[in-house]
Amino acid sequence: MTTTTLESVVRIPDAVIRRELDGELVILDLDSGLYFGLDPVGTRIWQFVEEHGSLRVVWDRMRQEFDAPSDRLQSDLLAFVDALVAQGLVTIP
Repeated sequence: MTTTTLESVVRIPDAVIRRELDGELVILDLDSGLYFGLDPVGTRIWQFVEEHGSLRVVWDRMRQEFDAPSDRLQSDLLAFVDALVAQGLVTIP
């Protein structure tokens, strides 16, 4: 099992697609048929992941955009990515 850190790089598998609806994201895993909805904050973090991949860069962007302590943003980011990995929505090569 891989430990997610800020040095991790996240990849979104080809079988995972997304659609934005009213500022929120719906993610569908075509392989499993499962779909997930993200709130606006989760949607923004997903967008950062799509754009950058590097969790350190994602964390830096979160620190610029969200009004929260850096350590809280880091722990929330890593927990979010761990949940995505557990569901097969992202991988850490």
